Amino acid sequence: MKCNDILEKVEKKYPVSFAESWDNSGFLVGDTSWDVEKVFLALDATDDVIDEAIRCGADMLITHHPLIFSGMKRVTADDFIGRRIIKMVQHNICYYAMHTNFDVLGMAELSADYLQLSNREVLEVTYEENAHREGIGRVGKLAAPMTLKECGKFVKEQLHLPFVQIYGDEDNIIENLAVCTGSGKSLMKQVLKKGAQAYVTGDMDYHSCIDAMAQGVSVIDAGHYGTEYIFMDYMEKELKEMFPELKIEKMRVSYPCKII
Repeated sequence: MKCNDILEKVEKKYPVSFAESWDNSGFLVGDTSWDVEKVFLALDATDDVIDEAIRCGADMLITHHPLIFSGMKRVTADDFIGRRIIKMVQHNICYYAMHTNFDVLGMAELSADYLQLSNREVLEVTYEENAHREGIGRVGKLAAPMTLKECGKFVKEQLHLPFVQIYGDEDNIIENLAVCTGSGKSLMKQVLKKGAQAYVTGDMDYHSCIDAMAQGVSVIDAGHYGTEYIFMDYMEKELKEMFPELKIEKMRVSYPCKII
């Protein structure tokens, strides 16, 4: 099939129009008329990912995070992004990124599913038409109240992570939980407004965490990668349903941060 055939179905379910204005989701490298028999899925278009896509004979790479964020005036081998783009083109690999449009239309509900939240609400509304609301993150009730320590262990187990960081009194009882995959410190106002007792996200710095604690919200920092690598399994299932004839491989899960 053609690359464009894949884009047409994917973008029908996850329109790029739902992406944030600062984002760069969509088709980024290659020619939409190229043939695609195998898709490789990853969180980021790193050197290792591109090498693995080439090794397995992929014709298309789909990632969550875009390799190209800001404008580029030249594409050369002197720059690491340029080198990656050149390598994909040399091997006839189309490249597509599903970032904040997927955060809104896929990742938010997916993360709430992993954490078994009920009575869900959108954390930050980014789209509203009549009664239809979409947006980043979710807030909901845990299946049963638990202490912050127990909740931290629950998040670690559900997301199959090597570790999480918790900020707050370990004995605090958590019933209402907010979650935003990736980097979520900018949504703390919404977390407070929704009355969540704890917040699961990534990339929380020291001052953001102690400020959250001062306002009565515990933090479970599960890492940017730790909260978003679930994109790969999810999109593998999605693509298999959309295109049963398509071959799909994905990058092995490898948590980038190690505790020593």
